[in-house]
Amino acid sequence: MSSAVSVGVEHAERRQSLNSQTEKKVFYIELLRVVAAVAVIAIHVLGPYRYLMGEIPQSDWVSAIAINGASRWAVPVFIMITGALLLSDTRPFSPGYFVRRRVMKVFVPFVAWSVFYAILAGISLQNVNWSETVQRLTSFPTEETYYHLGFFYYFIPLYLLVPILRPVAQRDDPGLFYALLGSWLVLSAARLTGISLGLVEDFVLYGGYLLLGYVLHQNKLPLKWLLFIGITALVATEYTAISESVSNNQYTSAGWFSYKTLNTVLIAGMVFGFCQYWAERVSEPIQRKVAAVSRHSLGIYLVHPVFLWPVRELTFTPGMTWLTIPLVTLAVFVLSYMASVGLSKSRFTSWLVP
Repeated sequence: MSSAVSVGVEHAERRQSLNSQTEKKVFYIELLRVVAAVAVIAIHVLGPYRYLMGEIPQSDWVSAIAINGASRWAVPVFIMITGALLLSDTRPFSPGYFVRRRVMKVFVPFVAWSVFYAILAGISLQNVNWSETVQRLTSFPTEETYYHLGFFYYFIPLYLLVPILRPVAQRDDPGLFYALLGSWLVLSAARLTGISLGLVEDFVLYGGYLLLGYVLHQNKLPLKWLLFIGITALVATEYTAISESVSNNQYTSAGWFSYKTLNTVLIAGMVFGFCQYWAERVSEPIQRKVAAVSRHSLGIYLVHPVFLWPVRELTFTPGMTWLTIPLVTLAVFVLSYMASVGLSKSRFTSWLVP
């Protein structure tokens, strides 16, 4: 009898341990969503500063560019999260369910917000220009109606890769998976040298982040190596972009701020791995708060340009960028979160912020 009880306790402890590990995995994904949303907003806050070289103190311009370079991992991390979750899903793949619950859940709000931002683009503090709105709506099938919506033009097509890559990722023999991952890394390195893949470039080079997200989700790599490689890539990125701009006397990232190059891949991998380790050290009350914000990460992404509109219309570019950019970023993040929460509370608007 005591033996049976002992076995039962052992199984219960094992299940509890597995559940704890699962919660940690889920939480680090929640944490990644939040930090990536903050980084995206920072990129858009500092946007106007990039082209003020020579018009503002050089220290302010360098600070803005440094923040830009340190935030370029944000969009790749969003794609990596998708790869981590969808490629590791072992449930039978249902095309109907996938399209209805995954693709359309993103596509429908994207269309609605595209119309909204086409209207906003025609409004300025001086007048209302409906021809601008019409022009943007006419170009909508191939071009975003507002700067932040370009993400969806390469993200939504990546859903087509999921049913292809999932069985490859879950094969007993990982050879093909790692061959694809290695090939992608080579291509991202080639892109850094200026080589273009033409029409399939976005599909291939953004698609590789699905693979990277999956492999880091399944295999916890040594943090010290991720930090060494990632920080080295970050320093090289910052140095090249700033030095090239100074040499040319005008802003240029020299291709190093691209989302599709090897340096950004390495930095994104570092952030992903760092959040995996950091998540284990966050207290449960903080985890719950982060998870609550994370549920609105897509809503925050979709809404935040509304609060940046007056900033850009007023050409608000104060000095001390090392401080003002983070402060404006934080303010816009909080306002966007509140707006997303508000929209989510009504059944008539909740679909806009899935």
